[in-house]
Amino acid sequence: MKIAVMGAGAVGCYYGGMLARAGHSVVLIGRPQHVDAIRRDGLLLDTQSFKAHVPIEASTEVSAVQGAQLVLFCVKSTDTEDAAAQMGPHLMPDALVLTLQNGVDNAERLQDALRQQVAATVVYVATEMAGPGHVRHHGRGELVIAPSPRSDEAARLFIEAGVPTQISDNVAGALWAKLILNCAYNALSAISQLPYGRLVQGVGVDAVMRDVVQECLAVAEASGVTVPGDSWAAVDRIAQSMPTQFSSTAQDLARGKRSEIDHLNGYVLRKGEALGIATPANRVLHTLVKLLEARG
Repeated sequence: MKIAVMGAGAVGCYYGGMLARAGHSVVLIGRPQHVDAIRRDGLLLDTQSFKAHVPIEASTEVSAVQGAQLVLFCVKSTDTEDAAAQMGPHLMPDALVLTLQNGVDNAERLQDALRQQVAATVVYVATEMAGPGHVRHHGRGELVIAPSPRSDEAARLFIEAGVPTQISDNVAGALWAKLILNCAYNALSAISQLPYGRLVQGVGVDAVMRDVVQECLAVAEASGVTVPGDSWAAVDRIAQSMPTQFSSTAQDLARGKRSEIDHLNGYVLRKGEALGIATPANRVLHTLVKLLEARG
């Protein structure tokens, strides 16, 4: 199967690399520094269980999605509409587009912009681009995909490539569960520039995280979303399972890039305001990250 990865950063390179390693024809669409390195040496897939150079196609052109039956949509939440507009004219009519993004409303926004089938996908993986064409995997890697006519086929491809994948009728709840993890960790890791394991040892951090989680759960409940599992236990586990991981927001700020904070704590803040629910902890974290972004 031909597969395209739109916005091949750390997440896209990891999953695209795993699928290419399993024998699929994959094209990574990303930034020139990574594309040049991948064309020259292949993708360096540096995982917890193996390290290998994977031969894989790479392009800086959005038109490279042409002919792909499966598209992994991995752009920043802030770029969803722009990327959809660029990609739309080149997509096959029957392509399935999976949104491997942070935030809870990307699939809805993407579906509004495309005729093709879009399926929301929840990503649980810790990765980073350790250098040009070099993706480093720090932990986990599971996917949860929303039902669609071709979701079972996509899930089978991932499973055969060594990626644990399931289909869920409650992807909205799973997306909120992931959003809660991001709201608890991303801003604090970004502000402190600390990895999760050290971050949680900070004075008062536990209490702040608990406030964030409670606010998120209140907004989710008022939105009619059932968040599965024990959200605080899930937050607590992250520091143990990914102690060396810096949040994507921390990585963005360290590189002077715009983060996705508007679609994380900022989303909870806006949704809370619309529903009449106070979210002071999320407001403060969102405000501080925006100040750091403005500093450049």
